[in-house]
Amino acid sequence: MSAPYPQKPQVLSRQEVARSRLFTVEQMELRFSNGEERTFERLMGSDHGAVMIVAMPDPDHVLLIREYAAGFDDYVLTLPKGLVDPGEDIVTAANRELMEECGFGAQLIEPLAELSLAPNYMRHRMQVMLASNLYPKRLPGDEPEPLIVETHAIDELPALLARDDFHEARAIAALYIARDLMRERREGLDLW
Repeated sequence: MSAPYPQKPQVLSRQEVARSRLFTVEQMELRFSNGEERTFERLMGSDHGAVMIVAMPDPDHVLLIREYAAGFDDYVLTLPKGLVDPGEDIVTAANRELMEECGFGAQLIEPLAELSLAPNYMRHRMQVMLASNLYPKRLPGDEPEPLIVETHAIDELPALLARDDFHEARAIAALYIARDLMRERREGLDLW
């Protein structure tokens, strides 16, 4: 049995310390239940959320995109993803991003998981969505250059992990979640 969570720290103050076109940095002065006080800084995320799509053209394969990642100054292999626009729900956002980045729409989109990245420093959640029953459909996106779309076998994750260009933790977690779900469905004969 796990111990109960301690009382959340008291927020003494919050202050925006930096803002760019993409990021807002907030400083928080906190007092913990034991009296300790600390200053934390965090990147504020979009209040609309974000989606990452595991798009499967069939039960054994997944679509990955190759795109430039400024943080690494290199091209990486990852899953399609993007922000939820104001007024969109996560299913609509996932389908739009899939059309923009991969040139496919999906007749079926279902939630898989909610993931975060560095929760001590970032207030950002990403909804991982499973897209199936794909059909060709392209929408113009905001990418500065066309993305390269690759098809990979979902059961060959160890081979993907051995590559130098496939290392985004959220994409890795999403593919393992999707792979395990597909295995469960196969064993239960829940074929698409």
